[in-house]
Amino acid sequence: MQGRYFDELKVGETFETGGVTITEEAIIEFGLKYDPQYFHINREASRKSIFGELVASGFQLLALSFRLIYDSGVLEHNLGGNAADEVRWLKTVKAGETISVNGEYVELKPLSSRPDRGMVKVKYTIVNQVGEAVTTYILTHFFKRQTDTVAKR
Repeated sequence: MQGRYFDELKVGETFETGGVTITEEAIIEFGLKYDPQYFHINREASRKSIFGELVASGFQLLALSFRLIYDSGVLEHNLGGNAADEVRWLKTVKAGETISVNGEYVELKPLSSRPDRGMVKVKYTIVNQVGEAVTTYILTHFFKRQTDTVAKR
């Protein structure tokens, strides 16, 4: 998927990423390094948790989803961002499950103070292999504008 400039985007447009299957080893490795709660790092102890087994960290899901978004190409003209809002972990993800991301452009605003860019809010929904939403969040990005559009201003 080729990334588009700010001026080419439309509110309500959507995109989808490829997927990644989460392994038990990846859950434990991420947990040990970044989120060492017992239900992310200990197979035996996790059986006694409210989840009944090892589950992926919500932060791991966010990191993996961003990689999928990046790899899709939609961020080709992204200049960075300044906000993450409304993060919701809706459903656990266990080893062997595959996640992918659906994105929807929910707000677009040209920046009068910086005519070379526009503010882009995207609602991201991480879904599992059967299409169930497992996590949702909104990121605010700044995307480049097309040179000819800026020159006309």
